[in-house]
Amino acid sequence: MKDLIVRNCNLGNDDQTCIYIKKGFIQDIDPKIPELGCPEINANNNFVSSPFIDSHFHMDATLSYGLPRVNESGTLLEGIKLWGELKPSLTKDAIKQRALDLCKWSIARGTLFIRSHVDVSGDSLLAVEALLEIKEEMKDYIDLQLVAFPQDGVLRSNCLENLKKSLDMGVDVVGGIPHFERTMADGAESIKILCELAEKRGLLVDMHCDESDDPLSRHIETLTYHTNRLGMHGRVAGSHLTSMHSMDNYYFSKLIGLMVEAEMNIVPNPLINITIQGKHDAYPKRRGMTRVPEQIKAGLNVAFGHDCVLDPWYPLGSHDMLEVAHMALHVAHLTGQNEMKSCFDSVTSTSAKVLHLDKYGLKKGCNGDLVILQCNNKIEALRLKPTRLFVIKKGNIISSAEPTEYQLKFNEKLETTDLIFRN
Repeated sequence: MKDLIVRNCNLGNDDQTCIYIKKGFIQDIDPKIPELGCPEINANNNFVSSPFIDSHFHMDATLSYGLPRVNESGTLLEGIKLWGELKPSLTKDAIKQRALDLCKWSIARGTLFIRSHVDVSGDSLLAVEALLEIKEEMKDYIDLQLVAFPQDGVLRSNCLENLKKSLDMGVDVVGGIPHFERTMADGAESIKILCELAEKRGLLVDMHCDESDDPLSRHIETLTYHTNRLGMHGRVAGSHLTSMHSMDNYYFSKLIGLMVEAEMNIVPNPLINITIQGKHDAYPKRRGMTRVPEQIKAGLNVAFGHDCVLDPWYPLGSHDMLEVAHMALHVAHLTGQNEMKSCFDSVTSTSAKVLHLDKYGLKKGCNGDLVILQCNNKIEALRLKPTRLFVIKKGNIISSAEPTEYQLKFNEKLETTDLIFRN
């Protein structure tokens, strides 16, 4: 933890201010902070934000693209099959090295909080051991929240004891995948078992739920029911929820009210949802992302996840959460001023609520974590996905970059542009 003053900060309103970080926490935000004998940097009136948050990721599989082969169909099921083929040959060192490489990308992109699902199905908890070690080794740079995820179904693969053991080892959140159980009834039963386990242990829940184009995949209703029954309001997240894209509108109008009652958290994964869903459609093709505008309008917490980077399910990515929010904005038709700002919030402040993060934000008393972006505000950040000039964790500068500038030549005369809109 360090002391640091960041001068000439633009918090999105074009007014310049200063941020004083003392012993790793924000001590003061004021335009007139005097010199205090500690290190200083100049934000040069660039936009200063809290760090980005990835609310849904799979770090145990990241950067494994092409192992053991490429997912040519691009489907969810082929990705799961490939992961099943790869698991027997995984080593803890390989998982850790890929996760560490990904963490370096994350830091460069200003993504300092990650909720990662880790597979607990199979014969060992190798991935759990690896990611718990990464969590400890990277704690001064990235906050990693782990979800015990039964990739092959907690009942289908008979891995409940493995899941419980992973929680005993230090995994933070109870996960599930009800739509991958053998029957709808088994899926419903898995939700009951896992929610009761989380309630007993006082843990959060985050379930892959209804990641399907099937409008009759309605496990979110069951998840909502048990959230209410067990009094777990605000502690449960439904990830993906892509079947909601195809649901009957009348049924959805009933469901959204139940979700609000349960204070359900929603975690869409725009990059993955729109490339994996709709694979069986001719034309018109469904895009498959859940009903984000309606969920935000209803007052639900909607937090975007990257889900995958260069793994059996997704062949692209650099762990840039602004790319995720940028895609969501387009797919969900969220181009109003407040709607675009809500997309930025879905990879920052709203995500912090979903993950139940403490002391997150740009206020006195919060952690001294921030990102300085080469732009003016939230909307311009979405447009440009700009250079992260500084990434700061508890007062420590952990990444920096030179401003991006393009040199143009017209009739032997040099000009420059940084693509920033000035009106």
